[in-house]
Amino acid sequence: MDENKGESCVSNGALLTKFVEAILQGTYAEQLAARQSVRATLGDAAFVDTCATVASFNSVVKIADGTGIPLEDAKETKTMEMRDSLRLNEFRR
Repeated sequence: MDENKGESCVSNGALLTKFVEAILQGTYAEQLAARQSVRATLGDAAFVDTCATVASFNSVVKIADGTGIPLEDAKETKTMEMRDSLRLNEFRR
């Protein structure tokens, strides 16, 4: 993602990015507002599709993590400090 928050290449990209960020990291109030905004702007069918897409991507990552698929070199380097501070590497043992 870049500073344009996806708007330059995806219709309603800023709206969808705000939704994803709220669902994955936001407070209940932020999630509620994001859901209402997507439904009001895109309609109920697109809202369901959006929720399914977020859930699918989130589950694929968890499946990959659970099976022990190694990180790509670039991701390993970029996340080293974060993984150390959260002690995530201890899960490998």
